[in-house]
Amino acid sequence: MKTLSWNCHGHGTPWAFQFLTEIVIQKHPDFLLLSEILCKRNTVEKLQNRIGFEGMVIVETQGHSGGIDFLFRNNDVVNLNSYSKNHIDLTNHNKQCQLYRVTGVYSEPDRRKRSEIWNLLRTLAMYNNLPWCLIRDFNNVVSQNDKKGGRPYPHNLVQGFRDVLEECQLIDMDLQGHRYMWERGVGTSQWIEVRLDRALVNVSFQAMFEVAKLINLEISTSDHCPILLALQDKNYIARTQRFKFENAWLHETMCQQIVAEVWAEHEHLSLFDKLKECLNILSAWGQEITGNFKQRIKSCKRILKTLKGRRDDNSVELIKHEQRKLSEIYTQHEVFWRQHSKQLWLREGDSNIKFFHASVKKRRAINKITSLKDRDGGLVDWNSGLENMVINYFDDLFTASQTK
Repeated sequence: MKTLSWNCHGHGTPWAFQFLTEIVIQKHPDFLLLSEILCKRNTVEKLQNRIGFEGMVIVETQGHSGGIDFLFRNNDVVNLNSYSKNHIDLTNHNKQCQLYRVTGVYSEPDRRKRSEIWNLLRTLAMYNNLPWCLIRDFNNVVSQNDKKGGRPYPHNLVQGFRDVLEECQLIDMDLQGHRYMWERGVGTSQWIEVRLDRALVNVSFQAMFEVAKLINLEISTSDHCPILLALQDKNYIARTQRFKFENAWLHETMCQQIVAEVWAEHEHLSLFDKLKECLNILSAWGQEITGNFKQRIKSCKRILKTLKGRRDDNSVELIKHEQRKLSEIYTQHEVFWRQHSKQLWLREGDSNIKFFHASVKKRRAINKITSLKDRDGGLVDWNSGLENMVINYFDDLFTASQTK
């Protein structure tokens, strides 16, 4: 079971709608929790139909703020317990048909109303003794380490939130990935990062899902990053992930160098064993390239800011170097998401015949060969021997030759 949670700050916008669709296809969550949706019910229903989820509970936006909705893939495993403008409480069951609760929470941005949310948590805690998880934007930190930059978080809010967690016997789950999920003033002297989103669980929930993970996905069209709660039962056996080549790696000269070095160092091995060696090395190296786009972008921007502040002759070339590096990272990022969104094209093709045929025709037009250059550099088309030229090329290509 996976729960994807995101403060999307208005998923009615086209870019947020597209981002949500792609990330659901990539992560395949069973539940999708959204807050600050800033759109009407019919817009959420369009999203629901597009991603193929059966059920939905929505608390609509009040004025120009708020809004929270919970979408679920399978209608049969969910029962609605209660809801308000700040929460949706559901009862689900795992593969062994054991019941547990998941509550989506959206805390008041107004700090003067924070006590209302804390009282809500106390009331929900008394509902039953099932394994329980609360997830989403609590708009509060549990320690000063959850905030970087700006003024310290008010002590009374930190202590008040901690007191509620202790009273309700809730545990703050560890987060994998970047520590902070909300930011403002990126690259400026007022740059602030805060961890406002989290998952809180009780002891029985922790016992039911001992190997559960909370992951910061780190890529977002909002000022909040989405988080993914992956629930795994005790008897879960992790699958070995298959190797997948990322097109974004082709923009790194190191990729070609790795392959060349493997081929040179293992010249005596068979083709299969050479490919296996490449797989192992590229898998480890690739995680550093496509696994941390956000940190790499932040690092470049931080260096650029420092260099621009120096204003000396030596910094000019360094600034140009970092700008080129930042441009390359953005290109890799775009290629990465374009490759990972191909499943979206397949889904649209299956459900929309016109879209499917239009896409095929467009691809055929792009891939159609009308002419090629021969060895002398002259253009040869289908009326002047292109067919024979293609046949001769592949005859030469597949003619047996001496190999090691």
